[in-house]
Amino acid sequence: MLIMYVKEMEIIMKRTICPFVIATVLSTIAYPAYAELVIVVNPQNAATRMTTAQASQFFLGGSVQFTPLEQSADAPIRAEFYKKVLEKEAAQVQAVWARIVFTGKGKPPREYKSSADVKKAISENVNAIGYIEKSAVDDSVKVIATIP
Repeated sequence: MLIMYVKEMEIIMKRTICPFVIATVLSTIAYPAYAELVIVVNPQNAATRMTTAQASQFFLGGSVQFTPLEQSADAPIRAEFYKKVLEKEAAQVQAVWARIVFTGKGKPPREYKSSADVKKAISENVNAIGYIEKSAVDDSVKVIATIP
């Protein structure tokens, strides 16, 4: 009787644990976490440092001092930024912006397809703020915060 129970438990474990492990591994491969993100502005901008709390104000409509620029909705870097800086899920951020737009107090950040596009837009607007991979930093932007 005990042997049958042990065998049944082995089957159950294989059926539940294996798919979970496979899904976890595949999600890590499909959506790699970025080693470091950076928050960047135009090199001509006077800002030199910023905390994540300060940055989140611009990306959640709490301040209009900077013009926030977003990565595309399906970009893994966007989800990483929301998690590490805004401490929110995408649906929560959408809800915040829906309320702001509905009340006429602002409009959501403009989306760009890549970090290269974000850098180009920042180089053209001294008040713009965005986030990119640390490895994408060049002279067209100034890093004001590093997010590990």
